[in-house]
Amino acid sequence: MNKVLIVLLVTTLFSCNNKTKAQDNANETPKEAKATYEADWESLKQHKTPDWFLDAKFGIYCHWGPYSVPAYENEWYAHWMYVDENNPEAKNGKAHKIHDYHVKTYGPLNEFGYKDFIPMFKAEKFNAAEWADLFEKAGAKFAGPVSEHADGFAMWDSDLTEWDAKDMGPKRDVMGELAKEIRKRNMKFIATYHRQWLFGWYPTWDENTDASNPEYAGLYGPKLKKGDNKMPRSKHEIDNNIEKYYPVADKAFNDEWLNRLKEIIDKYNPDLVWFDNKMDIISEEHRKGFLQYYYNEAEKKNQEVVSTYKFYDFAKGSAVYDLERARMREKKDFPWLTDDSIDWKSWSHISNPDYKSTNRLIDFLVDVVSKNGAVLLNITPRADGTIPEPVKERLLEMGQWLKINGEAIYGTRTFDIYGEGDAKVVEGHLSERKNADNTAKDIRFTTKGETLYAIVLDWPEGNELVIKSLKQGNTLLKKPIKTIDFIGGQANLDFEVKTDGLHIKLPKKSGNHAYTFKMNF
Repeated sequence: MNKVLIVLLVTTLFSCNNKTKAQDNANETPKEAKATYEADWESLKQHKTPDWFLDAKFGIYCHWGPYSVPAYENEWYAHWMYVDENNPEAKNGKAHKIHDYHVKTYGPLNEFGYKDFIPMFKAEKFNAAEWADLFEKAGAKFAGPVSEHADGFAMWDSDLTEWDAKDMGPKRDVMGELAKEIRKRNMKFIATYHRQWLFGWYPTWDENTDASNPEYAGLYGPKLKKGDNKMPRSKHEIDNNIEKYYPVADKAFNDEWLNRLKEIIDKYNPDLVWFDNKMDIISEEHRKGFLQYYYNEAEKKNQEVVSTYKFYDFAKGSAVYDLERARMREKKDFPWLTDDSIDWKSWSHISNPDYKSTNRLIDFLVDVVSKNGAVLLNITPRADGTIPEPVKERLLEMGQWLKINGEAIYGTRTFDIYGEGDAKVVEGHLSERKNADNTAKDIRFTTKGETLYAIVLDWPEGNELVIKSLKQGNTLLKKPIKTIDFIGGQANLDFEVKTDGLHIKLPKKSGNHAYTFKMNF
């Protein structure tokens, strides 16, 4: 065989081999391209709420910071301590009660300001593993701290400010420790963010306070003129019908707001970033820029993430809608979240708390889940890092209930109707106080596959439970009921569908709080 023939043969074989590889590659199913989000509402609306959030239903977070040291009234101590009779926010020319308490207890504001609580915030008994254990036992599926409240003190190891928990106070990376321990227990890690409130939180114009000292500007925020410190009114407070935002913060504050969020994302990879309201004082471009960065970074990491917003702060559909101390009256066709505190009066630890009952907390969770929502429950650690015993008790009782009844909560979806009963829900911001406790007449539905759960919010009187919605001839049940089980108790209960409702013979009472009846078809 001559050299020319050999070359032609090798060339032909190589060409055939390449053609075969090309054909094989062409026959492969192309991988789905990663989404790339633009800083545009229409692009950001393409982000889908992940299944883990739809399944999780219950999370825990905590207001914990230097404001926990005075433990007086509420977490707004840092703001109200500066409102004397000369402050534009003073009502009827009178200093706020927190101001009077502060001066009496700690001294004048030019001698003892909010910054002076930071060295007292030692967190000497804080144990991230113990917190995460408690969250897990409570049945939470996502958890985390307030990363930065309106006070301007960062609870993470920040390279952008010295006013953080790693450099001052506890001198520990609170977020980093909690992120590690929470994820170790297969919970999702969340970060909540309130920094937008800092613009106007402190009277940086008032030379009679330490807030005006430029040495502390990293904590107290930008220098403002008198009157500018009055809390900017959010769009929802001005007119619910207007469609434009009215940002008032300057570019430097906007940039700092966004850069801190990017640092949190880069360092801790939160699965959920929750926002307090008043984001409409942040420019629309910066708000869109946050979602763009968060969603795109998550795509790079193959991470499924959630962000939340209140009122009008993000465009509808670009993130999960969140309520504060409130719930929906009716079932919604979109997932939503509500955040509420375990204490009726405060989001942080105070010396005279008014804790909600376990029964109230469980009924609230059941009602919210039946309407396509999830609950983010705030707890109130002490300044030293311990969690009050009454808080622990309630969380563990919730966890015990969820251990038995969790199949009717986790991973469920809504029924055609959320439920039935006499309780009327008052909607609106901070409206939960207006809602009465539930009774045995209040029943809530959830579903999982072809299983229907009826959760009764108190034990019925007599020897039977009647569910009026499931009466004879109703269109809600597509198939006949085969069996009904009492979760945590007797299986295969006697029942009969009548013209006035589904009658279930009650078994022996087992457990406390809400009671779950499982219908199989």
